[in-house]
Amino acid sequence: MEDVFQKIKEHEQVIFCNDEGTGLRAIIAIHSTRLGPALGGCRMFPYKSEAEALEDCLRLSKGMTYKCAAADVDFGGGKAVIIGDPNSDKSPELFRAFGQYVESLHGRFYTGTDMGTSPEDFIHALKETNCIVGVDEVYGGSGDSSVPTAQGVIYGLQATNKALTGSDDLAGRSYAIQGLGKVGMKVAERLMDEGADLYVTDINDHALGQLLLKAKSHGSAVKVLDSQEIYSAPADIFVPCAMGGILNDETISLLKVQGVAGSANNQLLENRHGQTLKDRGILYAPDYIVNSGGLIQVADELYTPNKERVLQKTKAIYTSLLNVYEYSQYHGITTVEAANQFCENRIDARTRRNSFFSHMKRPKWDIRG
Repeated sequence: MEDVFQKIKEHEQVIFCNDEGTGLRAIIAIHSTRLGPALGGCRMFPYKSEAEALEDCLRLSKGMTYKCAAADVDFGGGKAVIIGDPNSDKSPELFRAFGQYVESLHGRFYTGTDMGTSPEDFIHALKETNCIVGVDEVYGGSGDSSVPTAQGVIYGLQATNKALTGSDDLAGRSYAIQGLGKVGMKVAERLMDEGADLYVTDINDHALGQLLLKAKSHGSAVKVLDSQEIYSAPADIFVPCAMGGILNDETISLLKVQGVAGSANNQLLENRHGQTLKDRGILYAPDYIVNSGGLIQVADELYTPNKERVLQKTKAIYTSLLNVYEYSQYHGITTVEAANQFCENRIDARTRRNSFFSHMKRPKWDIRG
């Protein structure tokens, strides 16, 4: 028992959810509610063990605390994982059971789609709890979060170009995009509109074909590389928009770029790889700042959806990154350390304010009534 509490010592609460009738096995981790109710997606994955699932949930929920602080939304960090194969183990009843567990937290945790889950899954959970975000607009949600996420990546690329060259123009630069999913494809299309050159890779041949057709109409230079070649592409900026943990000792040694800025979560395999990038003279944009557009949308959704307001808030990604770059250079630390310090300072400052006005903040814990 002591080992378990040692493992979760940084977290406020961890809930194990078991429903024999539906086969639900899930974990909800609330890292912090110092800034407000915990907010974080729910992923479904066939973890090899409960220990692996717990480790992933703890890591992701802590990351959400920093992400919420960086995005300047009044929420804390949380995450949920469902242990199972998303291709075979889903059922409406399973997600309704999951919704009941979320509801039992009385507004301490809001969740929605993540890897392995879809907005349609949470329509079932929505029947049991109002603490669901990111569902389709016809159900009162804010719709496709890939739009502000992709726009946030564009702001991240502009800020990175500004720091590297003195100009935030996207044109006249080349980008190596890893992953052409909902976000990566939108980023690629925007860069083509700006006249940039692209190197791309994806495991989905259909997505690659779609982009090449669009490139012909744009007159853009797009070169398709395999999954390993993308790391050594002679581009200016590497744009990871797929899986996490892809920046490690091996891949960083292959990079020829000046900077890294993309939407993938947890791009660094270990925090020390932030120093490895710095030592190689590669400017790294902390992923939880760059990809926070989707978070901004679902957080804003809880105060009634407003797309224009979300895109306006997303512009702050540009300024936040420039501040992180400046702070990192001034103090001689990595951009990861600079971003983390920025978030920790904001959390400390806001916590004092939240405590002082606690009687005014209380309604936020039950936003949807």
